[in-house]
Amino acid sequence: MELNELTITKAIVEGFFQKFSSCLETDVAIVGGGPAGLVAGYFLARAGKKVVLYERKLSLGGGMWGGGMLFNEIVVQKTALPILDLFGIRWKKYDENHYSADSIEAVSTLISQAVKAGLTVFNCISAEDVLMREDRVIGLVINWSAVEIARLHVDPLSVRSRFVIDSTGHATEIVRIVQTKVPGSLNTPSGKLEGEKSMWADKAETLTLSNTREVFPGLYVAGMSANATYGGPRMGPIFGGMLMSGQKVAEQIIRAL
Repeated sequence: MELNELTITKAIVEGFFQKFSSCLETDVAIVGGGPAGLVAGYFLARAGKKVVLYERKLSLGGGMWGGGMLFNEIVVQKTALPILDLFGIRWKKYDENHYSADSIEAVSTLISQAVKAGLTVFNCISAEDVLMREDRVIGLVINWSAVEIARLHVDPLSVRSRFVIDSTGHATEIVRIVQTKVPGSLNTPSGKLEGEKSMWADKAETLTLSNTREVFPGLYVAGMSANATYGGPRMGPIFGGMLMSGQKVAEQIIRAL
């Protein structure tokens, strides 16, 4: 049977519309498709929650693809090995607390397993604002990343979600929006975004987990966003804290739901 260009177009348009319209109301909306966001999406979807992830770039994975300075190898600590094993990501022992893995295998496996678990992903979409009510964040205001990049005057659309996760990494995009535009204070020592500090891998990995929490009613932070929000240091190309933060924020929200 001959392939038909119009049928190809219809299949794409109708398939995307069905997927998009089914995600206008969700349990959890994740902004940022790095390792923390992907792991959070996996555990939430596996628990039967309706969860969608928005990634502003074409590809997911955040900084994990490039390993350290484009050496496509990552490091995780011993306590994170159970997550690698759960996803089926192979690792090599370097010493008693440093283990390495191929970054390409790690990212591609996280993406595949999260989507197969039920996570819905929309790439090339940015969150430019939040939906708010008197007492909490209740969703996101979204637009195509290309519209944002081109600075076109195009109004966005809105989606509702019971909880939002900021896993945008160093940028802490959603926390910054809330701090600037939403009445009230953040759940931080100063009530504001504390800001990321310089690299201290050991301390940063510990704080990534302890800083993973609800920072404003309806808004959680995970991964590097958690450290940047609460004033923790960066950690560089070690990703165990990111992975465990994604699992922790999922567990917190599952309990809240």
